[in-house]
Amino acid sequence: MAEGPLSPRLLFVSPQFLFPMDAGGKIRTANILKNLKGGAFQIELIAPATPDEKEKWAREIGDLCDVFNVWCPESSGARQILRRFTGLLSALPVSIASDLTPQAWRAVAEAAERRPDIIVFDYAHSFALAPEVVHPPSLIFAHNVETEIFRRHAQQTKGLMNFVWRLEAAKMARFEKHAVQSVDGVIAVSDRDAAAFKESFGASWAEAIPTGVDLDFFSYRAPQESDEPVMTFTGSMDWRANQDGLAWFMDEVWSLIAAERPDAMFVAIGKNPPKMLVERAAERGLNWRFTGFVDDVREHARGAIYVIPLRVGGGTRIKAFEAMAMGVPVVSTALGVEGLPVEAGKNFLQAETPDAFAGEVLRLLAEPTLRTSLAQAARRFVEENSSQKVAAQIFEAHCLEVLNRSKAS
Repeated sequence: MAEGPLSPRLLFVSPQFLFPMDAGGKIRTANILKNLKGGAFQIELIAPATPDEKEKWAREIGDLCDVFNVWCPESSGARQILRRFTGLLSALPVSIASDLTPQAWRAVAEAAERRPDIIVFDYAHSFALAPEVVHPPSLIFAHNVETEIFRRHAQQTKGLMNFVWRLEAAKMARFEKHAVQSVDGVIAVSDRDAAAFKESFGASWAEAIPTGVDLDFFSYRAPQESDEPVMTFTGSMDWRANQDGLAWFMDEVWSLIAAERPDAMFVAIGKNPPKMLVERAAERGLNWRFTGFVDDVREHARGAIYVIPLRVGGGTRIKAFEAMAMGVPVVSTALGVEGLPVEAGKNFLQAETPDAFAGEVLRLLAEPTLRTSLAQAARRFVEENSSQKVAAQIFEAHCLEVLNRSKAS
């Protein structure tokens, strides 16, 4: 019996090794690939990885792709620091210039020479590794509007750092515009971001996927009246947006909460907590705990309230849906849930000022029935709207649309 036609080959270029899945971008990308595998495409993933990483995570990598190729990241910390410093003088943003190495360029060029049917660049950053001419149709999987993040950092800083962020924002705007106009389309993580890529950056085609969450892994537990007054937050603590949000929460909000509830505790869950924040909490005698990296966030994140005190950022926060799936009521700034189709007062409580943020936290601690109703409504919402499998199916459909449109032209 004759074999059927081969599935089209999708080359997925990631600027980072995806394991451990300890950051929102890694979680989103890994789960998209995991749910894509075995579908319409044969998937080749290329990413930086050491031999030890490739061996240690071999089984997990196999769950994501049919073929895995790597380039070796630079091992010298001093060289990486120097590259970031000299990146300030580059026409490219530091975050992009510092990742450009001959090994990375060569690996991506060799993968592209194998003529995949479609190429997906994960984040706009990885498009900097693209060959000068990209023959197959190509897409950028944009987890954020990067320029917007840089501009928001500039708004929150003063003096020299304000100048640096404004300079980097201008460089990122030029790069992001060039990148999205050079590919055949952009897959964004919200309708808001998709519209921005079309209207502000001139993307010829941009569509969104929903933010997905593993509803079985993040199983629901109803709030209990006996729950201790523990607030939690998860995220990579080496990401500047998270550092800014936690510093604001510590300096402006926490004292208002502790004055009413001296028994309240805060747990920051995530890798690489900055020494400055850890020491500041200790010096002030705050009832705060920084876990550092954990294998399973669920063991630490099931507090009474989940807070998202972000003032800087972009894309969508998977952490919000993870908390909602687990039944932990959420208090967030508008930016903390930006791009997610949730309703303030129904799926979460929104607050922008220190007084308002502390007030909503204290109200939830004082009203167990409110915590329960908010948790139940949020869980129902993510069950109906945020399956990882659905997100991957829509991602696959977008890739097929761009591929078929290319064949027809």
